[in-house]
Amino acid sequence: MAITAKEVKELREQTGAGMMDCKKALSEVSGDFDEAVKLLRTKGLADAAKRSSRDTKEGLIDSYVHAGGGIGVLVEVGCETDFVARNEEFRNFVHDVAMHIAASAPKYISREDVPEDEVESELKIYREQAEATGKPENILDKIATGKLEKYYQQVCLLEQPFVKEDKMTVEQLRGEIVGKIGENVEIKRFVRFQLGK
Repeated sequence: MAITAKEVKELREQTGAGMMDCKKALSEVSGDFDEAVKLLRTKGLADAAKRSSRDTKEGLIDSYVHAGGGIGVLVEVGCETDFVARNEEFRNFVHDVAMHIAASAPKYISREDVPEDEVESELKIYREQAEATGKPENILDKIATGKLEKYYQQVCLLEQPFVKEDKMTVEQLRGEIVGKIGENVEIKRFVRFQLGK
């Protein structure tokens, strides 16, 4: 199947991926636009995994104050070079992350940051809840583990559905930006302020 320049251009505009990557993705999925988008997102995550060991000594601290001034966020996002730190796409990503934190109120960046005692406490609660409903003993741990996964999605920034595009997580969004700019990007820390809390 012949891939047209118009199709490649549309895919590039939607994903921000390179022209050759877009053409290759469209060829691999026989011109299916939605599948090409998924393929490029997956590739971005794979690129992000390869680059994750690189140091992120440059970056940006950004703020977001929600309309009315009731919620404010400071976030630090690292990248490898000052060139990328000045890049508009990187800056937009950092600002989107700050806005997401204001809206979704995560407690941690990733599940590795959740204290072990909190994990154990949550598992105990979920197991007791399942027990109270009369579930069989042999599946209580499975139910508790499933509920813990949902808990991670609520409290861990990287696992939350992104507020501007809820079909992707913040981690998938991070993978996309890594794929576009070609450098490791790391959300290092954040603080969220809410008036009266």
